[in-house]
Amino acid sequence: QDVMDIEAKPKVSRPHWYERHVQPCLAELLGSALFIFVGCLSVVEDSGAAGRLQPALAHGLSLGSAVAVLGDI
Repeated sequence: QDVMDIEAKPKVSRPHWYERHVQPCLAELLGSALFIFVGCLSVVEDSGAAGRLQPALAHGLSLGSAVAVLGDI
């Protein structure tokens, strides 16, 4: 009777070390590289008349496309 009174709790599994440490670091590295690359290219190709608008649009559009593509993950 005592054995049946004990409720069996499911064992909570911890994520693998790769999912906890490596994947967030790789995602941060790729995201930072994307924005640095896009930002540098938008300033290099600056036409002069666009001013601050061209880098702002480049960063905004790259962020928007990244969220649209990877939003489900």
